[in-house]
Amino acid sequence: MPTVFITGANRGIGLEMARQYGADGWTVIATCRNPIGPGELARIPGDIRVHGLDVADHRQVDRLAEELAGTKIDLLINNAGVYGDRNYGFQDIDYADWEMSFRINTMAPLKVAGAFLPLVAADGGGMIATVSSVLASIAESSPNSASYAYRTSKAAVNMAMHVFAEEVRPQNVAVVLLHPGWVQTDMGGAGAAIDAETSVTGIRKVLAGAGMAESGRLFAYDGREIPW
Repeated sequence: MPTVFITGANRGIGLEMARQYGADGWTVIATCRNPIGPGELARIPGDIRVHGLDVADHRQVDRLAEELAGTKIDLLINNAGVYGDRNYGFQDIDYADWEMSFRINTMAPLKVAGAFLPLVAADGGGMIATVSSVLASIAESSPNSASYAYRTSKAAVNMAMHVFAEEVRPQNVAVVLLHPGWVQTDMGGAGAAIDAETSVTGIRKVLAGAGMAESGRLFAYDGREIPW
């Protein structure tokens, strides 16, 4: 059976991804910052292998890639992310918070993708997906909500993955960006439009139908391509 590697798998969208892929018989390599207390992740049935990983710590990323050397990863999902302070305007920006948002939302996905690329590219290639957001789209999103840290860091990861997609194209690795929708999670809030099951069901359908032609592009959970 295929193997999926998911960062930030202990809650929200990542947890639902682990649940759904595990239920379909995939081997799930699920990472979270505290593998000793993974919460509900520990109770998911299936071949679920939990590893500790703080994606902002590049040494941890490299160590886990070395530990898993020789493991074929068919699909890697960069899911771990932070929103940051969504309420501030430009007068009140917390620049340390903004910097951390870039480290986790922009730099970490590229670091993880690069470190685990040999495992994804093995045996003919595979796919790397990164959770982004429609809020990063200049073409589609409303400027009414500030959220500087989140929106700019997600816009930046779109470009990072767009460039990365072309670099790894010769290795037959597709690189896809995803907008999961406004989801009822700790980040999205209870009043969000859809639940995690709906989001992940759609995401899985998008990924199952994607290939090299879709590499470097951003898609919503409902299959719609989103302009930048």
